[in-house]
Amino acid sequence: MGAEATQISAFTAAAAHTLCSAGLAVAQSLAGRGALVSDPALALRLLVVCEAPLVIVVFSLLRRDPKHCSFLKAAARGLLGLPIGALLNAFGAVVLGAPVGIKFWTATIYWSLLMSLFTFVPAACVFGASKLDWQNVLSYSTYFTSSDVVEYMISVPSHGAVIGAWLGAWPMPLDWERPWQEWPICVTYGAIAGHLIGMVLSLILIVAQRRRVRVKAD
Repeated sequence: MGAEATQISAFTAAAAHTLCSAGLAVAQSLAGRGALVSDPALALRLLVVCEAPLVIVVFSLLRRDPKHCSFLKAAARGLLGLPIGALLNAFGAVVLGAPVGIKFWTATIYWSLLMSLFTFVPAACVFGASKLDWQNVLSYSTYFTSSDVVEYMISVPSHGAVIGAWLGAWPMPLDWERPWQEWPICVTYGAIAGHLIGMVLSLILIVAQRRRVRVKAD
């Protein structure tokens, strides 16, 4: 069995998502308009630097079994999970056709770190090495069966980022000769859009789940 879930309100979930998305907004402001197209490595580095502390802090506060797992331990799990998740995302991207030339290495590293923040780090902070919890959060059945707010907060934006990155890759091979078609620009746009949409959808599912619980209670 997984550890005891942290019970939070829909408002707290919305505040947590807002704080995490603020990191993306700050990075965009610092990089400047069009920076992802003109200098992808710089823009992605700023995204990682601004987003990483917020994601690790927020989801470490939402950790499972806080009586037996300290905030620092959860944060350490997130820090450890960041490069591990980046390796997995980089491997998946290369297998699916991402370029491996030296000119793309820096951007690929930062993109992989950003994807790790979207997909791997939140679960690492909250669940640690709990196999059951990882299975639950990775499964699409979470959308229909979970009663845990934090599982929605992790699972839906994570799936959104992956789907968004996949959809964002579609224009890359097309002969449009646009600068934003180069790796990993359009993939990053897709991942960020999918992640943000996933945040909104997770809040909708949380509110719907809470209403179902109230109806059953009545």
